[in-house]
Amino acid sequence: MSEQTAKQSLQVDPRGLRFAAGVTTVVLALTLVLNNPWPLAVQAVVFAISVAFGVQASPYGLLFKRLIRPRLGPPEELEDAAPPRFAQLVGLVFAVAGLIGYLTGATVLGVVATGFALVAAFVNAAVGLCLGCEAYLLIHRIRTPTRDTSTATN
Repeated sequence: MSEQTAKQSLQVDPRGLRFAAGVTTVVLALTLVLNNPWPLAVQAVVFAISVAFGVQASPYGLLFKRLIRPRLGPPEELEDAAPPRFAQLVGLVFAVAGLIGYLTGATVLGVVATGFALVAAFVNAAVGLCLGCEAYLLIHRIRTPTRDTSTATN
């Protein structure tokens, strides 16, 4: 595989990410409206698949790729897949916390964790701001030291 091909395989269509966030928003809203953990359990599985195999391999990503993207044409630009994959991990953590809450009778935990995930998914779907992606970038900046060349002497 060429370096260019390898780089492209690590890129994702941002429209697919927003589509997935929209579906996630609906699933999480159903969880809260129905006060039923089963939609949340399904969403947790989707998050887990995205974390394990990449957002392109998630059920929502595959649905977008096969049914929607062909009707849209190519994207104007692609995005790095690492931040959205991290965001899926954050979503998985909230979904698991929500499931623990619902299944152990700590319904407040279930509702709050699901609500946080719902807000993040909705913001991503509505305006394209991925909060988990922003957290990834912030963590990356903190962990990656930059060289300050302003104090260097010649």
